[in-house]
Amino acid sequence: MRILLLAQFYLPIIGGEERHVRNLATTLSRRGHTVGVATLWVPGTCDTETTHDNVTIYRIKGSLQRLSGLFVEHERRHAPPFPDPEVVAGLRRIVTQFKPDVVHAHNWLVNSFLPLKSWSGASLVVTLHDYSLICPKKNLMHVGKVCGGPHMAKCWHCAATHYGTIKGIVTALSIFASAHFARRTVDKFLAVSRSVARRNRLAEFGVNHEVIPNFIPDNVGELNPDIEPCVGQLPAEYILFVGDLTRLKGIPVLLDAYAGLKDAPPLVLIGRPMDIPDTLPPNVYQFGTWSHQAIMYAWHNCLFGVAPSAGLDACPTVIMEAMACGKPVVSTNIGGAPDIVIDGSTGLLIPPNDASALRNALEKLLTERESIARMGQTSLERIAEFKAGSVVPRIEHVYHTVASTCSV
Repeated sequence: MRILLLAQFYLPIIGGEERHVRNLATTLSRRGHTVGVATLWVPGTCDTETTHDNVTIYRIKGSLQRLSGLFVEHERRHAPPFPDPEVVAGLRRIVTQFKPDVVHAHNWLVNSFLPLKSWSGASLVVTLHDYSLICPKKNLMHVGKVCGGPHMAKCWHCAATHYGTIKGIVTALSIFASAHFARRTVDKFLAVSRSVARRNRLAEFGVNHEVIPNFIPDNVGELNPDIEPCVGQLPAEYILFVGDLTRLKGIPVLLDAYAGLKDAPPLVLIGRPMDIPDTLPPNVYQFGTWSHQAIMYAWHNCLFGVAPSAGLDACPTVIMEAMACGKPVVSTNIGGAPDIVIDGSTGLLIPPNDASALRNALEKLLTERESIARMGQTSLERIAEFKAGSVVPRIEHVYHTVASTCSV
């Protein structure tokens, strides 16, 4: 089968979503499919290349990407929530050349393919990694709290506050229009968690959908023998947090909870320091961005993980990676975490923004060390459900189903 993946970012830009698309592309290629990836061009990259995994990458220059002033991050010039004429033309050229049976989109880049869907003759699958079908900010947060749902006036004001007035209003209006078009055009939506499916209102609108989680490679728990020097900075025993150091990820609550512990092992934070105080509590180690291999080493050697997100993390892969290393995780009972963590079995679930509950959960694991080993072993057993060998065949089944349905 010929499968064209759409992702606004790809190599060399790598975040959680990009790593998922790369893993999916390489796994599909190894399973015998012809795979292409259409993505936005970034400076320093070529228009077309083929990786050692036999995945062909097509890079497209978009009209909006030329307007650098629209974007906060120079490298991450996001696809707009409406068709970009130049991207539409680029996708048309790629489809003509690649002739996909299935187009599988992963973010707002799909909006530039929707006008081509009927012409292309390909089936269209969209994975929702967030709440972008109904939320201009994609995270469904409103004035620091989980949003109760979209409303035109509320979304305008929220988006304008986040992006700026003109950009925010255009984004909000585009979301409402493009979501209506997408619901009528996409052959099947894949939501990465029950939270994503429910809060994007897929069942409410009666669209064809299925919950299929993100996945990790089958060998993700295996360590490269070439250990990177940065891991030598880790203490002998520690609790580990991996991710952006922001309020949305629960960092202030985590620091508050940890500061109240007595004789606790060090707390290690690995991630971009975006929203942390100038002075950290004693015994907190803060590191910047590490390579994926170094992070996996850190997971292997920690006591347990903590992921106290205050937001609706759609499907936190970081929890899967901890479990693949045999580590339980203390997380919050919102977003996609409850789909992965079984409370009391593979970790502990607590309410968000509750420093007292988080402190009690940390104390419980630290005082009942045998439970760490027990939960870690259960995590190793459960994580098989979230590895490529289990998840990718489910995605392939969707491809075959929509392709056969559309060919009738």
